[in-house]
Amino acid sequence: MALKCGRYCEHCLQKLCTRRIPIFASLEYSQLEKIASLTVHNSYDKGSVIIEENSYPDFVAIINKGSVKAVKYTPDGREQILYLFSEGDFFGEHNLLFSRPSFYSVIALEKVDICFLYKQAFYSLLGENPDIGIKIIGEMGLRLAHLENAVQNMGVRSLENRISTVLLEFADKYGVAKPEGILLQLPISREGLANYIGIARETMSRKLGQMENDHIIQSLGNKKILIKNKEKLKASAGIS
Repeated sequence: MALKCGRYCEHCLQKLCTRRIPIFASLEYSQLEKIASLTVHNSYDKGSVIIEENSYPDFVAIINKGSVKAVKYTPDGREQILYLFSEGDFFGEHNLLFSRPSFYSVIALEKVDICFLYKQAFYSLLGENPDIGIKIIGEMGLRLAHLENAVQNMGVRSLENRISTVLLEFADKYGVAKPEGILLQLPISREGLANYIGIARETMSRKLGQMENDHIIQSLGNKKILIKNKEKLKASAGIS
């Protein structure tokens, strides 16, 4: 059941709904209090559909805990992962700016807690804090660049380059520094990772095996990878 957040919701004020969300980072404490009073909270189990493709959601969603995937399905039913959102991320901001159907579905990868800010409350917020709108535009530009890069990856860049780029992206987002390297806990399975990049699972396994033979990474299970040599991985991604 969705719950309206109270004015003094410590969870929002101290954790993710406000202070740690990039678009709210510059706001004063009193402004954070106001946003906390406007948000609505809900929890979803693994596999729950939060947004259906072609539906008309009227909210921006902020992830407090857990992770979700944005997906589309091909005519033959194959899932294509477009984006992964985890703790601290937000999605659906275009729903607040345009009256268009969602071009993807959003599905919970695990139990997830989400705060929703609905369109009517959002417009009221923008009237008092126009800098938030500027930051959302900047974030949307980053998302657009990501999607353009994904399209480029699918048709131009080598498989090694594409895989290395995604591993570096995930390392920045999910990695934990260890003495032996960067321990990466993947938010999705190897099959999901292959779908995210747009290649066959067998191809993914073969390429990861080659990276392991080259001592760039070490596989530690279906969802764990140790990045042993980040510099070689960056070189494989074409990053100087």
